[in-house]
Amino acid sequence: MLSIGIGELQKNISIFQNLTEVLEVVDKRTKQSLAFVYPIRKQSQTALMAGKYKDKVNPSSMNIEQIKQEAFLKAMEEKYGLSS
Repeated sequence: MLSIGIGELQKNISIFQNLTEVLEVVDKRTKQSLAFVYPIRKQSQTALMAGKYKDKVNPSSMNIEQIKQEAFLKAMEEKYGLSS
């Protein structure tokens, strides 16, 4: 993983054109990590990150909005003891 400061990035923006590995943008004064920049790949990042568990996850028939709503209701039930 490459690490680069904001000033260096501003001086040499062409770093992004030939990016081959992960680049971490760091604020050198506060020593905080501001961003991670990944190179564009043909493969799906989620498939790479899932590893050996990618076949164990069952795809859902619900869309993302339904999943968010269900998770929100579940969290509210746990927090406030409400039932729907």
